[in-house]
Amino acid sequence: MTISDKERPETHDTSGDHTSGRESPGGSQMSKPDDTTEEDPIQDLNYGRDIHLQPEFVREVIEAIREDNAESVKALVADLHVADIADLFEVLASDERRTLAALVADTLDPIFLTELEGAAFNDVVSAVSPHVIANAVRQLDTDDAVYVLEDLDDESQRAVLRALTQEDRQAVEEGLAYPEDSAGRLMQRDLIAVPEFWTIGQTIDYLRGQEEDEAPRDYYELIVVDPAYRPIGTVPLSRVLSGKRPILIKDVMNPGPHLIHVLSDQEEVARHFAKYHLISACVTNDFGRIVGVITVDDIVGVIEEEAQEDILALAGVSEGDMNVPVMEVARTRRIWLIFNLGTAILASTVISLFDNTINAMVALAILMPITASLGGNAGIQTMAVAVRAIAAKELSSANAARIVLKELAVASINGLVLAIIMGAIAAIWFSNPLLGVVLASAMTINIVVAGLSGILIPMALNKIGVDPAVASSIFVTTITDVLGFFAFLGLAALILI
Repeated sequence: MTISDKERPETHDTSGDHTSGRESPGGSQMSKPDDTTEEDPIQDLNYGRDIHLQPEFVREVIEAIREDNAESVKALVADLHVADIADLFEVLASDERRTLAALVADTLDPIFLTELEGAAFNDVVSAVSPHVIANAVRQLDTDDAVYVLEDLDDESQRAVLRALTQEDRQAVEEGLAYPEDSAGRLMQRDLIAVPEFWTIGQTIDYLRGQEEDEAPRDYYELIVVDPAYRPIGTVPLSRVLSGKRPILIKDVMNPGPHLIHVLSDQEEVARHFAKYHLISACVTNDFGRIVGVITVDDIVGVIEEEAQEDILALAGVSEGDMNVPVMEVARTRRIWLIFNLGTAILASTVISLFDNTINAMVALAILMPITASLGGNAGIQTMAVAVRAIAAKELSSANAARIVLKELAVASINGLVLAIIMGAIAAIWFSNPLLGVVLASAMTINIVVAGLSGILIPMALNKIGVDPAVASSIFVTTITDVLGFFAFLGLAALILI
């Protein structure tokens, strides 16, 4: 699993999708429906979760687990795709997951471990021996092996590493040495590199001459390297297979390969793949030498992970809440709720400053939530766009002024339209035109400020190194609530009372 420093290019593996096209545990494949049937053929296909993970199936698995019937459990999960097996572990209770893992983990395709996350992963690895995990790790690509080991506690990690061969242990330890969420953690050390002076015929013969255990399992392109093992180009396999044998590799390669530094953040790597529509990319060290490759299947996981984290962070919850113990979930959510309690008290304090004004006109208490609510929604709309633009590197100091002015214009237009509508409704509702004017003015002020805060706050947080996805919402909603109440009640005190 390691890259050799020999002059002759070594065979390594740029693996792609780990699971597509692979037989499921038990050796079964999705069967093609009989063309002669009159029923909808789609209904006969095995679409994993759509068929196997129905409540009846899950209950059947749980019953077999409770009976400690290993043969029955193995028969039930034998035809499941690895992703469906991971989903099955996710929907079970903690003790059921541990029992299921103890019964079947050693017979499953080890790639299912990479599909598990959070508490489900911890329950599975705690239920099986380090030797079972080590055997699974030996069958995984380097990046998947690192993914499995990085979430183990130190003692379990050392036990698994001791059970590996020296070569496998060295490769995994090198991967673990890189910072978390870096390209070094994502990359595979297995790849195929060839020199530019080889011919297509030499390259094909070289690939065909590899032993089965040495040859890469899946790869899509060859890396062309110079004598110092620095990548200088790539060659798609389709071009190798369709080219004439005497043609030199340098004549068919794509020069200027996309290079990623081994310490690059995984979000930056994901943006690189999305921007340039890459299938794989070379990972290099400080000396420009290739140390591994990153493939698109790993990046799809990163994109999904980062998107989920940002979405959940906006609400102050974590990805593992469905499987984390009750007290731990309550503790993590309580932090955000306490912070929100503080902002709610601040808004209530503003309201208390105008208690005499509210007592003098009950209509103010009825209309007061409208200003704050619309301002908060307007701010969240702008904030969502801003956070996404910052994450995608579409919003920076170069275009910040234009974007801020645009959001100001949008907020002003919407503020005026909504203010006119609601102001007219309030004037007719309470037969008080001045009340309508006060409400319309407060709404306009709050929506305009909400639009500005929705973009300026994420930009400011990003500037000081705070994740805007995590912290923006609490500040935006606080500003719109406090300002909404203050503007409405303050104008009412000046004009109506």
